[in-house]
Amino acid sequence: MQAQALPPDMPFASGTPRFTSPTADALAAWQQAYATRGTACAADVGGEFAVALDLPGGGTYLAVDRFAVHSLCYAVRDGRLHFATRADVLARQLGIQELDTQALFDYLFHHCIPSPRTIYVGILRLPAAHYALFENGRLTVAPYWTPHFTEQASPSFDALRDEFRGILRSAVQDRLTGDGKTACFLSGGTDSSTVCGLLRETTGQAPAGYSIGFEAEGYDEMEYARIAAKAYGADHHEYYVTPADLVAAIPDVAAHYDQPFGNSSAVPAFYCARKAHDDGYTRLLAGDGGDELFGGNVRYAKERVFHVYSQIPSPLRAGVLNPLFMNPVTGNIPLLKKGTSYIRQARVPMPDRMQSYNLLDRLGLAEVFTPAFLSAVDTNSPREHQRATWAAGPHDASLVNQMLAFDWRYTLAENDLPKVVGTTGLAGMDVSFPLLDTRLLDFSLKLPTSYKLKGLKLRWFFKEALRGFLPDEILTKKKHGFGLPFGPWAVKDAALNALAAESLRGVVARGLVRAEFVDSLLNQRLKEHAGYYGEMVWILMMLEQWLRKHAPNYRLA
Repeated sequence: MQAQALPPDMPFASGTPRFTSPTADALAAWQQAYATRGTACAADVGGEFAVALDLPGGGTYLAVDRFAVHSLCYAVRDGRLHFATRADVLARQLGIQELDTQALFDYLFHHCIPSPRTIYVGILRLPAAHYALFENGRLTVAPYWTPHFTEQASPSFDALRDEFRGILRSAVQDRLTGDGKTACFLSGGTDSSTVCGLLRETTGQAPAGYSIGFEAEGYDEMEYARIAAKAYGADHHEYYVTPADLVAAIPDVAAHYDQPFGNSSAVPAFYCARKAHDDGYTRLLAGDGGDELFGGNVRYAKERVFHVYSQIPSPLRAGVLNPLFMNPVTGNIPLLKKGTSYIRQARVPMPDRMQSYNLLDRLGLAEVFTPAFLSAVDTNSPREHQRATWAAGPHDASLVNQMLAFDWRYTLAENDLPKVVGTTGLAGMDVSFPLLDTRLLDFSLKLPTSYKLKGLKLRWFFKEALRGFLPDEILTKKKHGFGLPFGPWAVKDAALNALAAESLRGVVARGLVRAEFVDSLLNQRLKEHAGYYGEMVWILMMLEQWLRKHAPNYRLA
């Protein structure tokens, strides 16, 4: 069910509690569920939902699903809890114009603004799997669900495979529109190919798959999308995005979000959704979630390697390894450099270790930002946010499962899902995520860690369970997705380069970024390493494009 940009304070609901009548109106069912279960009632709802209820005693209850597919923002004013599905809508209704300077820094660090903060001072966003209760002038915000991993001790692969496939079929079946107007994204990766194949299996008809390509070496994955389309007899629609497409879409995509958002694959996702909309489809199924539920990201294997260091007895580390590798002499010996680098990274605690290659750290904060901006923000706040999330995670779980739960918040709820929901909404499409079905999430919680990461082999169970269903080429390909060759194009295409340069100089004029840094970024660094530095150009450009629409007069005070 698509998120709604409702006026503030209007009770609404999507998703239906499990224990209510299936014919009940969603809002009435939620009211009944709250009367029965109180604030915990949201835990009894599967799938994607957002709910706002007026309570009989005069209070208000809000909740969003376990991955915050649908968003709710709120603010307390004049003794009332005000809410809306978008931060900008709520800001207009309450007359809030002041931007949160810290949120701007958080955006530049994360490329999004993690909840509960939003870009507007005084407006907060409900985190995934959380509820908000406002009663008697008091606001309580807390999780209604937290993950508990209960790994099976003696798993039967065959039984788990059959259960897994059955859940997948049901998850896709339940998300079909009644009019046959459901299509799917098709990148050619494991997840989107799985969804495409299940569309064929559940409908018995040729699934409509939409793919994006790029005329740029190392970025185009259309070959794999075609393999999947052929395997499932899909009605395959291909669109090759061009630099001119970026120039045309960037202002609209940036402005569509209710706060700055820097995921560069939003633009190709928009063109994919718009093509499906123009062909008469009303809903797209997306494959997001497979990596984060079943262990498919490369960093899971990488962090497992680093984790080995912490398992070495402390006396051996302190008495032998650290003196051998962590000294100025051996640190410069070619044969020992890798060991020194390994130990240096392994000694960084989680989750900080996952930010070892953060772009801002590599560039240097003082080189990028103006002194006035740095003095107005807490540069450690983004890391503290992540540390708090990690600390609240499932500490009785394996390292891999701890990382999965962490990614449900940062990779999915704060980044990938807003990207897809936002761009499909801009294209006038509904979207749903069968691989994030609550039944599939619950299933993943009981899988042994070794079924997710077998040695260093990513998402082992997922692939083995679908062997024979997915083409072999898809099972063995490297993860890619809709990566955008923005950097290389920004170097070569005059119009795109001009848009980027003009946008970055706008950020300079607002007092956030140093002019010298932007000059070196555009005139030197981007040409030297377009793919790497293009990311920084992109997030600054999208920030400026958002500000032009929503806060054109903003300047750092």
